[in-house]
Amino acid sequence: MRDNGSQITRYEITVMGHLEGSWSEWFNGMDICNLPTGEAVLCGPVIDQAALHGLLIKIRDLGLPLLFVHIVQPDQTGAQGK
Repeated sequence: MRDNGSQITRYEITVMGHLEGSWSEWFNGMDICNLPTGEAVLCGPVIDQAALHGLLIKIRDLGLPLLFVHIVQPDQTGAQGK
């Protein structure tokens, strides 16, 4: 994806605990996938590092343990493949 000539990166952010889909809007439209392992994966495009840090701050403010932050390459399947 491109936005005004800059690369937009897709991320998967894994946290401990499940989140309801209604949290998606609060997390800038990230898709939420709850795993049977008790984890939630937030997936979607992040426009820049400032936006990524904003998402991480929201995760911290909710008290959710952060497990992974992963850049998704265009040819990877994402959380649905886990």
